[in-house]
Amino acid sequence: MIKQIAPEELHEGLRSGKQLSVIDVREDEEVAKGMIAGAKHIPLGDIENHLDEIDKTIEHIMVCRSGGRSTKACQILMGKGYKIQNLVGGMIAWEAKYGKSFS
Repeated sequence: MIKQIAPEELHEGLRSGKQLSVIDVREDEEVAKGMIAGAKHIPLGDIENHLDEIDKTIEHIMVCRSGGRSTKACQILMGKGYKIQNLVGGMIAWEAKYGKSFS
C-alpha cells in the first residue's frame, strides 16, 4: 500500500519549515515549466540509476504531473526498501492550489 499525501499537507509541511524530501519524476521539459521549490529532479526513467542519491533513512514524497508516474516510482522504491509517499493529484493538484513554484 502506497502512502498518499495531499497537496495541502505537503504545502503546510514546507511552509512550516519541516525538512521534507520531494522528488519530481517528470521529464526535463515539464520541470522547466515549474516545480515545487526545493524538490530534487530525477526523471522516472532514471530513478534506478540514482538510488545512491536517495537516502533510505528518511521518507520521500514523489511527484509527477497527475500521480501516475510518481506511483510507479513509489512502487520501484518501495521494492528496494525506501520510505515513500505519493503526492495526490501531482502537480496538477498542486498548481491548482498554489500556482507554479520554481526550485
